[in-house]
Amino acid sequence: MSKNERRTYDAVIVGAGPNGLAAAITLARAGRSVLVLEGKETIGGGSRSAALTLPGFTHDVCSAIHPLGLASPFMRSLPLQEHGLEWIHPSAPLAHPLDDGTAIMLERTVAATGTSANLGRDGKSYRKLMGPLVRDWHRLAEDILGPLRFPRHPIALARFGVKALLSASLLAKMTFKEERARAIFAGMAAHSMLPLERPPTASFGLVLATLAHVVGWPVARGGSQQIANAMASYFCSLGGEIVTGRLVESLDELPTAQAVLFDVTPRQLLQITGDHLPPGYRRQLRRYRYGPGVFKVDWALDGPIPWKAEECARAATVHLGGTIEEIAASERAIWHGQHYERPFVLLAQQSLFDATRAPEGKHTVWAYCHVPHGSALDMTERIEGQVARFAPGFRDRVLARHTMSAPEMQQYNPNYIGGDINGGIQDLRQLFTRPTPRLTPYRTPARGIYICSSSTPPGGGVHGMCGHFAARTALGDLFR
Repeated sequence: MSKNERRTYDAVIVGAGPNGLAAAITLARAGRSVLVLEGKETIGGGSRSAALTLPGFTHDVCSAIHPLGLASPFMRSLPLQEHGLEWIHPSAPLAHPLDDGTAIMLERTVAATGTSANLGRDGKSYRKLMGPLVRDWHRLAEDILGPLRFPRHPIALARFGVKALLSASLLAKMTFKEERARAIFAGMAAHSMLPLERPPTASFGLVLATLAHVVGWPVARGGSQQIANAMASYFCSLGGEIVTGRLVESLDELPTAQAVLFDVTPRQLLQITGDHLPPGYRRQLRRYRYGPGVFKVDWALDGPIPWKAEECARAATVHLGGTIEEIAASERAIWHGQHYERPFVLLAQQSLFDATRAPEGKHTVWAYCHVPHGSALDMTERIEGQVARFAPGFRDRVLARHTMSAPEMQQYNPNYIGGDINGGIQDLRQLFTRPTPRLTPYRTPARGIYICSSSTPPGGGVHGMCGHFAARTALGDLFR
């Protein structure tokens, strides 16, 4: 028996992803003794980086662009810069190229985005749509990024909700008259991994656009791993302990603790806890729905991507999907078990702004598309076709590539069931009632057992709010 196994803790956290680390920090800040157990040899969960292609090239394995890292009330409260984290802001958060050789740009301000040169006749409509949301963000943040409860600012939330609960297709067509504004909004809404005809896909587009104007869409210098490393460093400075390479398969393997918080999805929670959870709750967890997967490609390049629209080089994030009709067709096909020939591709070119990612003159590129749940189909050619469509000559600059299918994503991170990087479908049925419809979704019926992963509100993203709220629940239950 190891030293850690003999010791009694106030709380044990299973999983050292951003939510597990957030839960650990929240408990440690309250003066509790906390141990974090991570099954992999490195911490980070969905916030890891590695040399996936060639020596000297650092790639983000999962998350890459982090507006929520700056917008989350919890993350803003952490002194992460004192622990080595540095944010880098591209001059523009997002570029969305079109086949005519131009690109629509999401700029840092509403005014700069809503110009006639960028959005044509829809510039005024964009400013009218986004201006109030940007002004209200700091009143809305904890209500949007938290569990369902009585809002702190009901009027501001109502203004947001009237539009957010619509489908992205409906809101875009109601608000905008021309292709450009509809296309860039569709790309942001497609982060929902839902058909754009379904509510509340509009909410994803509205939140991402708002964050671009409030905090930007930054990258972490040196890779997304640095976010987890900074969180872990801060946690350890509070007296916390982390053990890696310690896969937990049953409750019997854990040290004695008053509370155990699991940064896992319902499927793993069922496997680990067994009969410790009541039958009715286990049935609810078994009904939890996972969504589409992703197919991801990382490239080492001999130079920057040769975009037809040169303004694409101003943004770390580029959405490749053309018009709203094409993006909607791509996302709709996935839900019918199909692989669209021209998939919507989310691409990040971090090394344009972070020289630590690649040798001098070389570059890294990160991209993925959505695929049906669990699909093992190789989408490399289709993804590269979408990049070359907007950047002829792209393939000539490829030095090496690394791919991960949906099953390989799950093998890499067990929380990505079927390649689902959001920890479960985020539709109206399962947005706030994840993993089960309970007043406090982080608390299980078994005393001292909590779930703190992205399978709880507010869902996917590197924001730490799931872990923070779960830890606050445990503190209220057990450590008053």
